[in-house]
Amino acid sequence: MTKFSWRRGLSVLAVVPLLALGACSSNGGKAETSGGAAAAAGQVASTPHLKIAMITHAEAGDTFWDIVRKGAEEAAAKDNVEILYTNDSDAGRQAQLVQQAIDQKVDGIAVTIANPGAMKDVMKKAADAGIPLVSFNAGGDVSKQLGAFTHFGSNESLAGEAVGSKLAADGYKHPICVIMAQGQVQLEQRCAGVKEKVPATEILYVDGKDMTAVQSTATAKLQASKDADVIIGLGAPYTVTILKAVADANSSIKVASFDLNPALAQAINDDKVLFTVDQQPYLQGYLSVDAIWQNKRGGFKVGGGQAVLTGPTIVDKSTIADVLKNVQQGIR
Repeated sequence: MTKFSWRRGLSVLAVVPLLALGACSSNGGKAETSGGAAAAAGQVASTPHLKIAMITHAEAGDTFWDIVRKGAEEAAAKDNVEILYTNDSDAGRQAQLVQQAIDQKVDGIAVTIANPGAMKDVMKKAADAGIPLVSFNAGGDVSKQLGAFTHFGSNESLAGEAVGSKLAADGYKHPICVIMAQGQVQLEQRCAGVKEKVPATEILYVDGKDMTAVQSTATAKLQASKDADVIIGLGAPYTVTILKAVADANSSIKVASFDLNPALAQAINDDKVLFTVDQQPYLQGYLSVDAIWQNKRGGFKVGGGQAVLTGPTIVDKSTIADVLKNVQQGIR
């Protein structure tokens, strides 16, 4: 198995099962609760019942977040936790969702920090209110200063460098790195990491809220960029759409990706995508919930003030058979 994995600041945690959430969708700020899986699981902590808000910058329809929530569900089922899940891709509205969680006097908040400037004031309010905070997925480099006691995620700069190193080793010289939300720090870091290793990397910005626009913008770029030899999607649904653009442009360009979903895993298996970088989002959801529970029950601070890395790991044709089994279980 070919893996790129960095362990700086990595804490080793015992992973146990947890919670019950619905499918990922934009919900207009209305919290979706879950916790009923605890009774079904038959192994529920005897600690007091907790309410934890999980607030993300998820776009509607992005299947990545289904896996995050699967992990959160299993932790909550074990930990006697009710999850209040909300999401909004607009940074200002995401901050408002954090304020709503503060007003609800939740027992903990797990939040993504895709836009630190929009989140810093409201995260300070949560910390001042004595609400334990963890961050996950995005914002690991600012997590501590914004009041979170730990962060769960991949180091996005290192993930980008891993992609760039692999492409360079395989002889690729002119990548196009497709960013679907301009200004989101973790996406910019991924492409910057690729560019660090392959300096001729071009950045293409697309409107990630409109897959038709993603396809047409990528098609036009491929038709105009005859020297590009590989195009990189930064999320599984976007890479699957980029595959359509490659066909539309009648291009022979190769495709690489970040993250996973069933369609992308199958595309790797079918030799349509070279590889993807998995940040193991199941662990991000699971560990975020479990860390808050551990903090509430014993004052524990997982990570010792450092980020807990959940990736990156390269998934390619040599490893996809095992990964497909995980995908079928909804945990990759």
